[in-house]
Amino acid sequence: MDSMIRDINLAPSGHDKIAWVANFMPVMNAVKEEYAKTKPFAGKKIVITLHLEAKTAYLATILKAAGAEVAITGSNPLSTQDDVAAALVEDGLHVFAWHGCSPEEYDMFINKALDIHPDIVIDDGGDLVNMLHTSRRELLPGIMGGSEETTTGVHRLHTLEKDGKLEFPMIAANDAYCKYLFDNRYGTGQSTWDGIMRTTNLVIAGKNVVISGYGWCGKGGAMRAKGLGANVIITEVDPIKAVEAVFDGFRVMPMDEAAKIGDIFLTLTGDKDIIRKRHFESMKNGAILANSGHFDVEINIPELESISASRRTVRKNIEEFKLKDGKKIYLLAEGRLVNLAAGDGHPAEIMDLSFGVQFFSALHLLNHHDEMENKVYLMPDEINTRIAQIKLDSMGVSIDTLSAEQRAYLGMD
Repeated sequence: MDSMIRDINLAPSGHDKIAWVANFMPVMNAVKEEYAKTKPFAGKKIVITLHLEAKTAYLATILKAAGAEVAITGSNPLSTQDDVAAALVEDGLHVFAWHGCSPEEYDMFINKALDIHPDIVIDDGGDLVNMLHTSRRELLPGIMGGSEETTTGVHRLHTLEKDGKLEFPMIAANDAYCKYLFDNRYGTGQSTWDGIMRTTNLVIAGKNVVISGYGWCGKGGAMRAKGLGANVIITEVDPIKAVEAVFDGFRVMPMDEAAKIGDIFLTLTGDKDIIRKRHFESMKNGAILANSGHFDVEINIPELESISASRRTVRKNIEEFKLKDGKKIYLLAEGRLVNLAAGDGHPAEIMDLSFGVQFFSALHLLNHHDEMENKVYLMPDEINTRIAQIKLDSMGVSIDTLSAEQRAYLGMD
C-alpha cells in the first residue's frame, strides 16, 4: 500500500496548516529554494519518523522537492494530525499514520514505511533505528545512515555504539547547537505550557510547579513557569545541574519532598519511574501530572492505577484518578508528550532551526557516508553556523565579523 491514513478528505485543512507554518520558517524556505533546483537526493529514499504535524510535513515536502522519495510515519500515537497526513498523501508522499493508533498499528506503520527500502532515515526517539537493528535487518546493507531528533533517541544510539552494535552512522541532530539551544529550551518551554494551559484552563501564577530534570528541556520548562508566576521547584540527580538550578534561583529538593507540596508536576528527564506510587500517595488532592519526556514512562501510570478506586476522563486530555482515600490526581495526555498530544508542538520559528539541522544532516550523510564509521556523530560546526546565519538574516539582525588580524590572533587561519 502506498499510504495508510485516516481520511484523505481532510487534506484541505492540512494544506492550510502547512502553508501557515511555511510563512515562519525562513531557513527551510532558503533550503527549498536552493535544493529544489539541484535535487541532490534524486534517486534516494528517505524514511522519516517524527511527530507528524505541520512543521514536520514541511520538512518532508522539502526533502521530496530536493529529489527524494519520502515515506513518513508518526513517532507518537497522539501527536499525528490526520489532516496533515492527508495533505502529504496528496503531495505525493508515502504516509503511514493516524491519530490514536494502537501499539500494534504504530509498529505496523514503521514497518510499512521501511518497505520502501530507505537509503537515509530520520528518527525521533529511536524506535525506527531499533526496528532496523532487530526485525528489519535485511535492510541494513542499503542504509547510508541517519539522524536522531531527541535526547532519548541519542541515549539509545550511544548504548548501541558502546555495545558495538550500531550498524550505520548516525548524526545526533539533537546535540547540534541549532537544535538543543533553541528547540529543547525555547521550543519545549513554550509548547509544554501551551499544552498544559490549553488543556486545563487553569492559572499557573502562584502554584508550586515541580519540574523533574534540569537539562535543556527542563531549563526551558522552568524558565517559562517562572515567567508565568509559578513557584518553581526542581528535582535532579546530577549535582552539577542541581547547583545550576539553585544559581538560577530555583528551589531544589528530592521528589519525595516535592511531591508533598507540588500543584503541577512536569517530567522532562528521558528516564522511567520519576514519579511513582509513594509520590502519588503523598500528593495534594487535585495535583496535576504532565510529561514532556519522549516516552510515557516517566510517570508510572500502572502504579497510579493500582492505588486508584476509579479512572475516568473528565475533560479532553485529562484523566482523573480517584485514589482509595478519596483524593483525586489528574493526568494530562495519558502521560505522553503534553506539548504535542495536547497541543501543536514547538513554534514554527523554532522548528525552522531544528529541521534545518535535519535537512543538512541528511545531506551530509549523502555526501560523506563512505568516509563515516558506524558511530554517533555531531553536526559539523560550519553547518550550525550556516543555519544560524540564515536565521539572523531573516530576522534582519547583523553581527560583527573578525578582522584578518583578529583571526590570526585566535589561530583561526
